[in-house]
Amino acid sequence: MGLVAATFKLMPEDAETNLEEVKKEIHSKMQVRQIKEIPIAFGIKILEVLLVFEDKEGIGSVEEKLRGVKGVSSVESGDVTLL
Repeated sequence: MGLVAATFKLMPEDAETNLEEVKKEIHSKMQVRQIKEIPIAFGIKILEVLLVFEDKEGIGSVEEKLRGVKGVSSVESGDVTLL
């Protein structure tokens, strides 16, 4: 068993979503290493989140937790590596 570092891209529900509240909720539920706001178009920004978690937890369950955050429309996993 080991630790996994994974990057996820979170799409907000709309341009009016309070990203600071989304960040606070993610920080309260998970071990966050970094969160970046990335502008995509028309004033909409996505959040790129770098998380560290136990490998037994699995990417799927982490994605489900992120989808459960208020204001998040969709989640896409990116880079994944063992630490």
